[in-house]
Amino acid sequence: MKKFNFRKVLDGLTASSPGGSSGGGSGGGSGAGGGSVHPGGTAGAAGTPRDEIQETLTSDYFQICKTVRHGFPYLPTALAFDPVQKILAIGTRTGAIRILGRPGVDCYCQHESGAAVLQLQFLINEGALVSASADDALHLWNLRQKRPAILHSLKFNRERITYCHLPFQSKWLYVGTERGNTHIVNIESFILSGYVIMWNKAIELSTKTHPGPVVHLSDSPRDEGKLLIGYENGTVVFWDLRSKRADLRAYYDEAIHSVAWHHEGKQFMCSHSDGSLTLWNLKSPNRPFQTTIPHGKIQRDGKKPESCKPILKVEYKTCKNSEPFVIFSGGLSYDKACRRPSLTIMHGKAITVLEMDHPIVDFLTLCETPYPNEFQEPYAVVVLLEKDLIVVDLTQSNFPIFENPYPIDIHESPVTCTEYFADCPPDLIPVLYSVGAKHKKQGYSNKEWPISGGAWNLGAQTYPEIIITGHADGSVKFWDASAITLQMLYKLKTSKVFEKQKVGEGKATAEIVEEDPFAVQMMYWCPESRIFCVAGVSAYVVVYRFSKHEVNTEIASLEVRLQYEVEDIITPEPEIIPPFPDASSQLPSLKSLSGSTNTVACEGTMKDSIPCLSVKTRPVRMPPGYQADLVIQLVWVDGEPPQQITSLAVNSAYGLVAFGNCNGLAVVDFMQKTVLLSMGTIDLYGSSDPYQRQPRSPRKSKQFAADNFCMRGLSNFYPDLTKRIRTSYQSLTELSDSPVSLELERCKSPTSDHVNGHCTSPTSQSCSSGKRLSSADVSKANRRGPGRPPFRKAQSAACMEISLPVTTEENRENSFSRSRSSSVSSIDRDSKEAITALYFMESFARKNDSAVSPCLWVGTGLGMVLILSLNLPASDDLRQSEPVMVSPSGTVLTLKGAVLTFACLDCMGTLTHPPYEVWRDAHSADDGEKTRKRKLVMHSPSSSQDMGDHQFAVICSEKQAKVFSLPSQTCLYVHNITETSFLLRADVVTLCNSVCLACFCANGHIMTLSLPSLRPLLDVNYLPVTDMRIARTFCFTNEGQALYLSSPTEIQRLTYSQEMCDNLQDMLGDLFTPVETPEAQNRGFLKGLFGGSGQAFDREELFGEATAGKASRSLAQHIPGSGGIEGVRGAAGGVIGDLTRARIALDERGQKLGELDEKTASMMASAEAFSKHAHEVMLKYKDKKWYQF
Repeated sequence: MKKFNFRKVLDGLTASSPGGSSGGGSGGGSGAGGGSVHPGGTAGAAGTPRDEIQETLTSDYFQICKTVRHGFPYLPTALAFDPVQKILAIGTRTGAIRILGRPGVDCYCQHESGAAVLQLQFLINEGALVSASADDALHLWNLRQKRPAILHSLKFNRERITYCHLPFQSKWLYVGTERGNTHIVNIESFILSGYVIMWNKAIELSTKTHPGPVVHLSDSPRDEGKLLIGYENGTVVFWDLRSKRADLRAYYDEAIHSVAWHHEGKQFMCSHSDGSLTLWNLKSPNRPFQTTIPHGKIQRDGKKPESCKPILKVEYKTCKNSEPFVIFSGGLSYDKACRRPSLTIMHGKAITVLEMDHPIVDFLTLCETPYPNEFQEPYAVVVLLEKDLIVVDLTQSNFPIFENPYPIDIHESPVTCTEYFADCPPDLIPVLYSVGAKHKKQGYSNKEWPISGGAWNLGAQTYPEIIITGHADGSVKFWDASAITLQMLYKLKTSKVFEKQKVGEGKATAEIVEEDPFAVQMMYWCPESRIFCVAGVSAYVVVYRFSKHEVNTEIASLEVRLQYEVEDIITPEPEIIPPFPDASSQLPSLKSLSGSTNTVACEGTMKDSIPCLSVKTRPVRMPPGYQADLVIQLVWVDGEPPQQITSLAVNSAYGLVAFGNCNGLAVVDFMQKTVLLSMGTIDLYGSSDPYQRQPRSPRKSKQFAADNFCMRGLSNFYPDLTKRIRTSYQSLTELSDSPVSLELERCKSPTSDHVNGHCTSPTSQSCSSGKRLSSADVSKANRRGPGRPPFRKAQSAACMEISLPVTTEENRENSFSRSRSSSVSSIDRDSKEAITALYFMESFARKNDSAVSPCLWVGTGLGMVLILSLNLPASDDLRQSEPVMVSPSGTVLTLKGAVLTFACLDCMGTLTHPPYEVWRDAHSADDGEKTRKRKLVMHSPSSSQDMGDHQFAVICSEKQAKVFSLPSQTCLYVHNITETSFLLRADVVTLCNSVCLACFCANGHIMTLSLPSLRPLLDVNYLPVTDMRIARTFCFTNEGQALYLSSPTEIQRLTYSQEMCDNLQDMLGDLFTPVETPEAQNRGFLKGLFGGSGQAFDREELFGEATAGKASRSLAQHIPGSGGIEGVRGAAGGVIGDLTRARIALDERGQKLGELDEKTASMMASAEAFSKHAHEVMLKYKDKKWYQF
């Protein structure tokens, strides 16, 4: 192949205008150097497009809209339950509300202010919810629609809200404030009543101190006209609403946290800051008639038990046929520092302490009746923890918990990467569920899940969807995501292939990650062949095969040396570094070395050929499901740790796995368990000598900088790896101000053991052990030769000290810039060139090829695309014995920016899928002979010669997209996607039986481009990338679906399909279903006569404007909401919006007509009654004379 200078290919890009970036030069070397593409134009045709391809997608097919949010609400703060509708609401610190019902009923809504939710109150069985937020606003949410919206808001200006209480079947909400005052709000109009209970009127005049904020409000179960007000300092006031005075006051010398009534309304219980519970009787309020410190140690000398931690909440629930339940959180003794947060259940004399894994935020007791003046009959307790939601069954003496049907354990271990597959083979979900179901836990309550409200139906969307999440502890979870639900199918623990770190050894120095060494960094899944591949943060790749049968076998493992080989000749340092020991003596003891590398390090020996982790050598029992077929580990080279993997691809038909990092590329045959290729990126370019790069470069700096760009794996942004894997949340929050800072951070990777980014180390020698050497290794060893000094300057990807600012000349040279606003100015052109994208495909490797052949497309961080030819054995029989040959084809294509994704279209513009092997169970009992023939599915394009070019290659980088015609390698279309930002994710997806390119940009834009012409179809500024988590987890899939991790605990799904936006209303669950409110128990004549106040309590008369007058306008401001229009914003404008509005209008009209009909009926009934009475009177008096009246 003709030598070319790829440096000039890059320089040639700078010569073209930003709008018309050329794709290199022609094969003859004219133009911008010796690439092999024709110049491209601006976002349009660069060559002659094929006229016969009809693109069906238009902008009308696209619309962005959030669909559903899964997972546990992040940073929860409040909890509420509707006992009739049986739905649960959770408020969070970010202003979000999640409403949960039966599985499938899961609704997310957000306060626009983003203020934390302080308290939630359902209007029981009314289909409405009141939220109080930290910005001192009350909001009324309409739940009678699938997307709840705010009907009214009331913003307090002068006082801070501390507590709210809404009595059952009342329309007046009591609001307590920090100043100690109690206000009353009409729920229907959301207007403040003129009736106010001022703190100075509530307490005794002789009291000299302020009682503190209102911490509790509740009306008496016995008499709705009496309100119990709890103040923080320990004062309780029983206020008569009619006479506007305090009936009684109770004082306690410890602060109050909560108050709970006995259902008869004669007693109430308070929880205090010293861990005590006090029980008060209304007849003797001078002192509590019972005081207990449930967890306090009883003193021998009869003194008061020692104080404990505060009891933050208490609930006092009565039962008809047993002792009452007293349930509280907190209250543990101080001397047990290590005790976990707990919930205590006191039932009669039995005290049960339930220890929790996380701090308790709130809890609620679920009771059979919504009426506060009846026996409560509690049956469950909902406990909201900081990171979990559990429900305890109170009907069984051992208090088991219910099995949670919601997918709230996504964050069981922090999520590090995600993949999303829509329209995958339909048999996968039942198969994965069947192997996952065997691991179900025992010991749950046998009762039905009590939060069972709402209604949900399957909707029109029926194709199967699977989400895969990779986690920090090495686990991988497969989720059924069909029809906008989420249910866990199967969990795979990838760490089980490695030996556990022995506690006594401390940290092994061979590890490059101090915490979570098994964190999953990248995943690759072939649903058809069921091959699954994982790249871990400790520079390893595990290939898994799926089997329904348990197997006991040894795990095959390979070790790969992948080293950056450009050498700078420098003077050896004066100190003598001893050469590493002979490789043949070192390798047999490899396992012991990796386990105890601190000894090796102490002796001063250079770590070499040591993997970061130890694979289990003994036979391992593998349950049905995914079973490890091969573990490939990158090893330390000359004291330099392996760099993290930045790209990964597998092909089951070829039996190959390829992965790359900032040093180079490795290709492994996982059928024969051999390394086929292990080559530095620069060596992939073929005959051009990598040592010629340095002299040709005009740059003065000799410092290497690694573009360790693994945006789709990005474990180096994983927030918990705080020490070695440097995190960069701040860099993305400052994105708009400083794009360069992001670039600097993105170039960092996990190791930082070198001083100023430099280390001197001896050159590696070829190994003579049984380890198979690739041809690349041998050629490198030979090329180096004995005459070269044994030192070179090397650079790990992590510890670059990037010198800024650079000179003007350098800026000009770098104006081609992978250009995150000339972000390449921070990246040396002599730098390591990371492999950022890999793709196996039946394609044309060279210009003059007449037929497709197996290829591996390789994309790099500098925008170079290389095609490697794969020479596979001709017949399947020889596949296990004949070697596979991998060789560079010499074809090089160029783009601006790091390459993100590849795809191939056939001559008709249809997406061509890579070939795959149809899944077969290798451990199946009926498969007696292991050599059963493999069944391959090939998607080769049409091979008729008269059509000329018959394949399109779609390549997208973080800056632009290009479509090449193959085999001529003509650049047909170029589209410069962004100049000032860069893409984080790009995927070629199918939608409406057509295909498009979906892109997510760091500036928050979601874009779609038609294929092959790259016409922009959608560009929406969806969300700013405020968090590297979004960048790391965003992914598109087919049928217009996408997802990302919106918080550490939640997955947000969205659609960019207009059709799905239109159908979304039908797919979402109903929060409100018509349910009859249970009737109150008949209290009996005597109870009614003597049990409570004789007169009915009319709140309207007392709090209405006619009696109470108007509240001060400056106190609170009423803000009308948009809740009348049924979440039309969610289902974008267009016809569906109009239809929805029309439907709402019809519903409202129907409702009004219904009310009119009822009124008419009642008027007719009264008219008939009047007519009847009039007729009776007429009959009575018709025969009487006037004087007889």
